Amino acid sequence: MDMSKFKHWLSELAANEKRPAYLLIPEIISDDIDLGLLKPRERLPTIRELAKFLELDYTTVVRAYKEARNQGLIESNPGSGSFVKGRAKTMTLQGGSNFEMTMNLPPEPKLALLSKKINSGIEMLSRKHDLHAMFRYQDFGGSDNARNAGVKFLETLIDKPQAEQVLVCPGIHSALVGLTSLLAARGSTVCVESLIYPGMKAIAAQLGVTLTAISSDEDGPIINEMKALLSTQSVAAIYLNPTLQNPTTRTISINRRQAIAELSTHYSVPIIEDDPYALLIDKAIPPIASFAPELTYYITGFSKCFGAGLRTAYLYAPSNLLAQRAAGALRALSVMASPITNALATDWIYDGTLWEVIEGIKNETAIRQACAKEHLSDFIADNNPDVFHLWLDLPKKIEMNPSVFAAHLRENGVNAVSSAAFCTNNNPTNSIRIGLGGSLSRRECEESLKLVADIFEHPLHLTNVVL
Repeated sequence: MDMSKFKHWLSELAANEKRPAYLLIPEIISDDIDLGLLKPRERLPTIRELAKFLELDYTTVVRAYKEARNQGLIESNPGSGSFVKGRAKTMTLQGGSNFEMTMNLPPEPKLALLSKKINSGIEMLSRKHDLHAMFRYQDFGGSDNARNAGVKFLETLIDKPQAEQVLVCPGIHSALVGLTSLLAARGSTVCVESLIYPGMKAIAAQLGVTLTAISSDEDGPIINEMKALLSTQSVAAIYLNPTLQNPTTRTISINRRQAIAELSTHYSVPIIEDDPYALLIDKAIPPIASFAPELTYYITGFSKCFGAGLRTAYLYAPSNLLAQRAAGALRALSVMASPITNALATDWIYDGTLWEVIEGIKNETAIRQACAKEHLSDFIADNNPDVFHLWLDLPKKIEMNPSVFAAHLRENGVNAVSSAAFCTNNNPTNSIRIGLGGSLSRRECEESLKLVADIFEHPLHLTNVVL
């Protein structure tokens, strides 16, 4: 191997001769990756080559490569050598924790009339509203008009919602942060499923809240496990994503929702019902809030049924008093939702644009799911076709960690996330989530699916791909 590009390693080692070489070499590799001197999948010298070139003991280089692997900088496979792994996109949290935050985006409907209507709505904003008033601070929870629009939004999901219990929030995620900080003190426990929205994991880590996982079956969380947890531990809240769950695509059955509500009521444990996908199914199932209205905080919004950039969400609290308490927590964390964004969301609810966009997303999702079924029929098991992502178990013949495999797919333009990103019980399944939405065109989506299918069918070439 040509060792010329590693000459600066000699000067780095010489300049820091008091530091152990096995610790310094991973730092040099990390710096070279950041500077672009080392590229993902680039082959590194063998241990013997590097030991000879740097005039180091063989065992020192062995330890250096091992340390670099532990830091996620390189990957080594017997017989094929060591390669640069690069860096996965993560969100750094307090305390140094990292969580995969790749988002699940709805497909963008390619309808000329719909796009024209959205553009027209933005243009009309300044004509219909006092923009100067929107630049001022507002009370948290939205104007009366925005709350009433929230009622209209929620009417398709909740029976007779009341405006005084509605809070207009700057996105579902911020509502989850506020509610978790309100209901769960640092060090307390929140009951969750073993696979959940990664953002909730990040929130819990940031707030110092423990997530305790229970198992699930095809109908939802297993009631006996939930009962055992609630009866033996002090649980601050139950967090659930009941409809088209991210990542499993499963929807909790109505009987299981009723059973969860009964347990919540019996043990007086509040529920955070995170329901962003609810409007994507044709026959809506009553939310858990319908069965335990005194204890359930119901959250939904525009991110999955319109577009992630429209940061308007609606929190429906159990009562007017609890809505005011939630508003205090949310205001402390996010001040307020954007009045301009709220006005757009309100207009699009009232003029019907929202419902047209939802139909467009549903139609586009159906087309992409049909494409996925065509190319991955042998690997799609219990996935729900109403949602714009797939949850796939890796074939046994793919002998690669799901995190490494998902990173490889992302390098090739596939929106893939491993089970580890969603796992809350330290026992991730051998699975990945594939996103079908975002700005991908149908053709690009199909090419991504073909690539995944080809690798699933013929994984041998993965032996030459190391991240």
